[in-house]
Amino acid sequence: MTTTVAATVALAGVAIGYVQLTSSATTPEAPATAQTVSLAPAPRLLTLTSTGQVTTVGKDNPGGTRAVSKTKCDRIYAAARTVACLYADGILGTVSMRILDADLKERKAIPVSGIPNRVRVSTSGRMVSWTAFVGGDSYATLNFATRTGIYDTKTGTLFKTLETFDVIKDGKPYQSVDVNYWGVTFTDDDNTFYATLYTKGHRYLVQGDFAARTVRTLRDHVECPSLSPDGTRIAFKAPINGDSTKGWRLSVLDLATNKVTRTAETRSVDDQAAWLDNSTLAYVQQHDDGTKDLWTVPSDGSGKPKLLLRNAHSPAALG
Repeated sequence: MTTTVAATVALAGVAIGYVQLTSSATTPEAPATAQTVSLAPAPRLLTLTSTGQVTTVGKDNPGGTRAVSKTKCDRIYAAARTVACLYADGILGTVSMRILDADLKERKAIPVSGIPNRVRVSTSGRMVSWTAFVGGDSYATLNFATRTGIYDTKTGTLFKTLETFDVIKDGKPYQSVDVNYWGVTFTDDDNTFYATLYTKGHRYLVQGDFAARTVRTLRDHVECPSLSPDGTRIAFKAPINGDSTKGWRLSVLDLATNKVTRTAETRSVDDQAAWLDNSTLAYVQQHDDGTKDLWTVPSDGSGKPKLLLRNAHSPAALG
């Protein structure tokens, strides 16, 4: 999808404004220590503070003391000692997909256009994906455009946009200038992935084949998929009554039965939920002042939402 120079300049200004809003948010309320952050020892919970600083805390004791790094990201995710840090530099006006090691040392930086939005790493740590807004800044409207890329850290293969992949829609080849992707999640084979594909007012769950450069639609009204650790279910945000302007309901799709279960979270969830284990989802709720809190809810529709961590977002369970 072509983006004009004028649009790019305008979006750069929006991106800078976004960073400034984030940096002025309230600092974390939970105990924190300034120190070097590492992915080890596990089990840990990796998050970002409201100011974008990378933090870790005990997975089984999220209310404990957080280790806070000087490293900043707008979105983060990690697995198997690979950290994906999507970062907008408010001073330079640049956005980068930074690949970091377990000690947050940069291994590679990929220039990205737009406003940071989603990021994921495959279980093995090999595959990295990101999504950025390149037009508009909300999924709740139709006036937006995204760009989603995938990078293979083993081979160096890079696709800055999935819009070059062939689409099979309802069993037939499909082409349209309005195709957009967002919210990639990987399977354990480091080749198959799921994502959201938007076209003609529909938001489809698609299954992708990285080697074949293809995607195929599976079902409508599925956004921001997140595959469970056992590979059997996909957590996603479902537009309420098929209308995203009314918000989203956090739901879970069973891939074997095609059954959808709504979670006990009835508030709108505009996030790509993360699985803390095979039965628990973590997601963000944002306040009017820009601060964000992490919540959890059982994936089977039981229980009720619980506050996990204040002033935190972009969770990734380590170990």
